Amino acid sequence: MRRMMSALVALMLLAVPAVHAVQPDEIMSDPVKEARARDLSRELRCMVCQNQSIDDSDAPLARDLRLLVRERIAAGDSNSQVLDFLVARYGEFVLLKPRFERQTMLLWLLAPLLLVAGGFALWWQNRRRAHDGADAPTPPLTPDEEAKLAALMSEDAKSS
Repeated sequence: MRRMMSALVALMLLAVPAVHAVQPDEIMSDPVKEARARDLSRELRCMVCQNQSIDDSDAPLARDLRLLVRERIAAGDSNSQVLDFLVARYGEFVLLKPRFERQTMLLWLLAPLLLVAGGFALWWQNRRRAHDGADAPTPPLTPDEEAKLAALMSEDAKSS
């Protein structure tokens, strides 16, 4: 019984990546156009799920968008024309990977800028720490401290 359950779970885990939300009635008869539609569907965000492409989403709106992409391809639109049409209709948010434009420049550049700023801050901190340590050498022990140290070391040597 345990083996059968393990085999069933393994089979289900293997089948999960191959599952897509595209229904058989949505698939285009021309394999080249269908491949284009799939590629475009992977670039478009499901407006309901928001972290899935419309190719992976089961939401009714995602189905409508998949059908709309296929209609535009069947009408002869290029990939960029289909994307432009959808961006004009739903806004830049419909793209899973936003375009590099003036409005999205901060989105694209914020991560590299933060990485550079963090590296600079680490460099500055190391430099400051090294500089502070070089300016203040350790002062020599006073005669009282030397006597205490010698007494502690002699006690330690006797106990060993």
